[in-house]
Formats: sequence, C-alpha cells, structure tokens
Amino acid sequence: MINEQFTRTSILLGEEGVAKLASKHVLIAGVGGVGGYAVEAIVRAGIGKVTIIDNDVVDITNINRQLITNLNNVGKPKVTEFEKRILEINSKINLIVKQTFINEDNLEELLADKPDYVIDCIDTVNSKLALLIYCLKNKISVVSSMGAGNRIDVSKARLADISKTKVCALARNIRLRLRENGIKKGLTVVYSEEEAYNKPKPNPEGGRPINGTISYLPALFGIMLSGKVLQDLITHE
Repeated sequence: MINEQFTRTSILLGEEGVAKLASKHVLIAGVGGVGGYAVEAIVRAGIGKVTIIDNDVVDITNINRQLITNLNNVGKPKVTEFEKRILEINSKINLIVKQTFINEDNLEELLADKPDYVIDCIDTVNSKLALLIYCLKNKISVVSSMGAGNRIDVSKARLADISKTKVCALARNIRLRLRENGIKKGLTVVYSEEEAYNKPKPNPEGGRPINGTISYLPALFGIMLSGKVLQDLITHE
C-alpha cells in the first residue's frame, strides 16, 4: 500500500518504483547551500533511509542561500534543524544524523553500512577528496558538487564526468588530485562553465577567500545532484 503522500510519485514511477526508492539508502555529506536542497529532494522522493552529516552550525550569512536557515536558528547545528524538517516531511523515514567533521580517519565508520549512493556537498577540499577517494575505491556510488560560488548563470550549470569538466577551478583541483590517486574518471559532478562573476572577498582571518553567493545557484546544484541520484536508483537494478 503506497503512502498517500507519495501518490503523485507513484503515478509517475508506479508502485514498484516507489517501493524501490523506499528500499534505498542515500547519504548526504554537507547540508549547506547545495546539500540542503539535495536532502529536500531525496526525502520528498521517498528514499527510505537517509544519512545526513555536517559539523557546522547556522551562521547568519547562510540565510541568503541555505534552505534550513532563518533568523531564529542562527547558532544551531544544521543537522538537527534538518532532522526536524525531514521528520515533518516523512515521519516513517529511517534517518541517521551525524554532527561530525568528515576526514580520512572516520570514513570507514561513517560509511560502514555502504549506502546505495553518496552525495558529496562538502566545502573543505581535503575532506571532499578523502570522501571521494574512499567511495570510488570501495565501489560506492557517489556524485559531487564543485564550485557554486561567484556564479549567477543557470544555463552554464552542467552534469558531467570529472574528466570532462572545464573552467571550474575546484573541479580542476579535484581532477588533478584524483589523478594522483590513480583515478582519472568515473565520478559524476555538477559544475559551472561560467567564469567567476566577481572577485571573492579576502578572508580577514587569513583563510581562503570568501566567495559571493546567490540564492538559486547552490539550490540548482543540489537539485541536479539529487536528480542524477534518483534517476540512477529508479532505472538501475
């Protein structure tokens, strides 16, 4: 018996399609601007088991683009805010929430049950790279977000294998570092072929420069990633 809230999905996919999605496990690493919209689409599609991982708390500067953020939850952990939202969308979901920073040392534990798909929306390059290498070497299906900052043109967003990317500096960096680890292709990414719209702002704390962002570009990246994942889960055995 199909849950009534998935009636429209069942019209599109049939009861078997809905049941297939309900049997799957998707892990989303990073629930900020890109990851938040990926979570939304994955949960509303009826995926039965979802893991969300993020160590960050809501900052007031997140409000311009991040789904879960508002003036009342600044300072609260993003994953706990998403936990409430997810359970309000689907109270029957098997939800795993981890407020932790992903690194090489904890990947084996975090991915011990080998999810059907991983969506990488991590901002920190070393953590992103560690997750991607682990997934690819352990044959865990994974898609990844490249740079959504400093861009405004939706028509330049692309889904492609990492080996086919161009323009995006983050994609170039990840591509080169994957090659150093013997990985030349086999990773689908969302990226933009738009040249940077504006210069980033210097970081007063001396870290990497701060990119400008707009409300819709990270959201588009998240929807494109989740769409790729859901399509694969629906059509592949």
